[in-house]
Amino acid sequence: MSKHRKSLACLSGSIAVAVIGAASLNVSPAAAAGCQGPGAPASGHTRCVAAILIPGSALQSFDISWVDAKTSRYYLADRANFGVDIIDTRSLAYVGRLGGFVGIVIKNGAVDNSHSGPDGVTTHGRWLYAGDGNSTLKVFDLLNPSTLPKIISTGGTTRVDEMALTTDGKLLLAVNNAEDPPFGTLFNANGDGAANNVTIITKVTIDPTILPGGFGLGFEQSVWDPSTQRFYASLPTIANNPPGCNLNATAGPITCSGGMAVIDPAILATNPVISTFDPAANVGVVPLNNCGPNGIALGTHGNLMEGCTPGNEPSNNGTVIINGVTKNYATVANITGSDEVWFNPGDDRYYLGASKAPKPTGSSLGSGAVLGIVNDSSVLVKSIPQSSNSHSVAADERRNLIFVPQVATGVVGGDTNTTAGTGTATVGQLLCGSSNGCIAVYHHMTDDRDDDADDGK
Repeated sequence: MSKHRKSLACLSGSIAVAVIGAASLNVSPAAAAGCQGPGAPASGHTRCVAAILIPGSALQSFDISWVDAKTSRYYLADRANFGVDIIDTRSLAYVGRLGGFVGIVIKNGAVDNSHSGPDGVTTHGRWLYAGDGNSTLKVFDLLNPSTLPKIISTGGTTRVDEMALTTDGKLLLAVNNAEDPPFGTLFNANGDGAANNVTIITKVTIDPTILPGGFGLGFEQSVWDPSTQRFYASLPTIANNPPGCNLNATAGPITCSGGMAVIDPAILATNPVISTFDPAANVGVVPLNNCGPNGIALGTHGNLMEGCTPGNEPSNNGTVIINGVTKNYATVANITGSDEVWFNPGDDRYYLGASKAPKPTGSSLGSGAVLGIVNDSSVLVKSIPQSSNSHSVAADERRNLIFVPQVATGVVGGDTNTTAGTGTATVGQLLCGSSNGCIAVYHHMTDDRDDDADDGK
């Protein structure tokens, strides 16, 4: 059985339920219709199949999401409910929450992302790792969820954000992206062990000539490539790329592009400062062209997608896919504005949470936020409208299900992506069948042929 036909077989039996969670929230079936509007395409091979409603407070703010396909679990950093939500990817049902996080912090009438939590989240086996807004890493035992997590401070004053594990789960790289200058922390992680023995190995910094302090520059998503034994991480803006560019946001638009940090964990204990790129050792910072990236994902053939965004560099109008060895790259046109990006081996596609995508000319939608879909030939297949702050995406490769959280309407930082002008329903309201936000679930219905062209029709 091919991987595409296998995904269809795994999904059967769960796709019939269009909306999950209505009973637990006492929402009538009519109010929880879901999967409607411009975010629910009526044609093509990628369709909205469920809107999972989350118990508790409306989804005012959330951050990164993660799927462990082996255990059929989806995890969402849900700041509105002070925890990490857990969804069963087979039944598409909410199964619980890991709590004890800072939650939403409001500053000057807006969500303070630098101090809110949870933020980054990832898993390996029985262990879940999540960053919080108070500069701590929390490590949960999923086999004993009632056990208090291990809490480790990284020594900063702002959130522990995005993170990546090695394949064996024994090393974890997490970043404090909102520190100035930002830094990472390399941890000894639990791997497949039965004891929660996470410890800090070293603090990881970027050479100040590349990432100087005082300008609010970032250190974002990382990913592990087992073939090169390297972490690769996004740097939204670096100095002198190109020479003479402006990296000071108070002095006008930022004109400096970002970079990709190539990190060898084997040498961090003795050399934790990431400097200029050394091609012979394949370590250091690789300057990117016209790309200020946030998210990063490892695809086929050692290629990495860098989620470029005009939120970092206003001139960005595409997305970059770069090879981790050769550093040759291709630009994917007509998709930008990404935060989290995800590669799904089940259908060989990249999925982009592009909340800062430019609004299409002549569109009646209130913003340009989309779920971007790019194939492994670096071609944009489709853009599906989302709620205005929908920046998180993850996929279950066994079922080709794509999970996209939708922000609530009528809250600070909420969905304003109206569908037909002021006062009309938002994209998120139609997708969720509710103003409280939800997790919209898409299914890429594949077979053994190349259906990319059909998906765009």
